[in-house]
Amino acid sequence: MIFNIKIQSYWKFFKKINFSGLKTIFFLSSLLYFCIYFFYNLDQISFDINLERNGINLFLSFLFCVLSIFLNAYAWKYIIKWFGKECKGNNLISFYILTNILKYVPGGIWHFVERLNFIQKRSNPQIAFYSTLIEPYFMLSGSFLLASLGVIFSPLYFFFILPLVFLNRKLIYIVLKRLESLKGKAFEVLRLSNSKYQFEKRINIISFFPTKAILLEIGFVLSKFLGFYICLNTFNTNLTPNIIFLLVVFSLSWSLGLIVPAAPSGIGVFEACLLFFVGRNIPQNIILVAVIYFRVISTFADLLLSLPFLTKKLLKKT
Repeated sequence: MIFNIKIQSYWKFFKKINFSGLKTIFFLSSLLYFCIYFFYNLDQISFDINLERNGINLFLSFLFCVLSIFLNAYAWKYIIKWFGKECKGNNLISFYILTNILKYVPGGIWHFVERLNFIQKRSNPQIAFYSTLIEPYFMLSGSFLLASLGVIFSPLYFFFILPLVFLNRKLIYIVLKRLESLKGKAFEVLRLSNSKYQFEKRINIISFFPTKAILLEIGFVLSKFLGFYICLNTFNTNLTPNIIFLLVVFSLSWSLGLIVPAAPSGIGVFEACLLFFVGRNIPQNIILVAVIYFRVISTFADLLLSLPFLTKKLLKKT
């Protein structure tokens, strides 16, 4: 009885915490850390690059960033299929890719809104809402699974497998309810009747575990990592860093960028976390140049593939 009272008091305290405020503080702290890191190493940084010698590497990095976008789009298609909606053709994938640039817009939900409206016209509101809401959790689970490879450095990394455990037919409703409450006001405009009865009535999960979707999300993070790794090797010609260590650091940094909604597409948070986790294992000027080049390349990939969508939106306003 005493134990239950303590649990309830802890839960009440937990609910009073302003997570939105904490995320904003984390975002601003990350930006500050990155700026300090940048100006501290400014005299050692050179962005000059020999395109004849390194142009192929940068183009390969760009191709892996493009591949990651397509893998992410296919993963979303299989998430919707897992929820019981068969999607024929490539309209879903092309629309996902076209709206990808909206994740850079402040607020962090406009790409979700566009995709929800797109699915809602082709399915019931529950499938549209929940498939859109849970997609970041799939990305996070795939990224954390790669981060769990760090178990070779410390047993604590094993706990990064836990988000994946909840991705099954029995526990998925618990995940969705928590995601809804964590999003708070950001998803208030999209909120639907969300009782468990309504969920089970309108959504027909076709298998116990979404194997294809999670494998594609793992491929998505790996492709992003390879794009970054090629950038790093372009500037780092003397050292051979531990690729498992880099993959773990990259996955954790990318996950933190995803979790913090104040950062459009994780800008600032991803870079600051990566620089912090790498520490002195790689020369600071090299890792800084590599991460900036990677951000420019990955953003350009998003922008280039989303160009038709942006053009159409601009033409409608004129």
